[in-house]
Amino acid sequence: MTRESAQELVRWYSRSQGAVLSPGLNPQGFGGVAVGGAQVYFEYHEDTKSLECSALVYRFHEPPKPGVLAGFEAEAREGTDTGGGTVDYERENRGLFLSRTYSQVPEGSAFAKDMTRLAKASVVWGDEVLDRVASRVFHPEELEQKP
Repeated sequence: MTRESAQELVRWYSRSQGAVLSPGLNPQGFGGVAVGGAQVYFEYHEDTKSLECSALVYRFHEPPKPGVLAGFEAEAREGTDTGGGTVDYERENRGLFLSRTYSQVPEGSAFAKDMTRLAKASVVWGDEVLDRVASRVFHPEELEQKP
């Protein structure tokens, strides 16, 4: 996938979601759009010629406590719907995402369907799965201070 094709795909998708003035990807290769209550981010990777699409699950205020990330990974292994993505923690922004990567330009309607699935799953993960993981990882007295 070229940077130009990724740019055009993200611009088209963002506009289809109502972001009329969206440039798609900025000069650094990043972009984002709100999709049905979810935040979906895009990053073009020049080295692998791929587009990473990530739906935010949760942004930690501090680095996650031991066991939290493993708890989310266990949820995915146990079959909790990831919307076609994988659990992805980004240390630099402390964000937990469901992410999927494209190395070939997908057909527009298939991409839109994929992003809708990813966005919907991220909302469920941010609500139900977050609570489930917290209850498994933290002692009851710590539940007041979720991850």
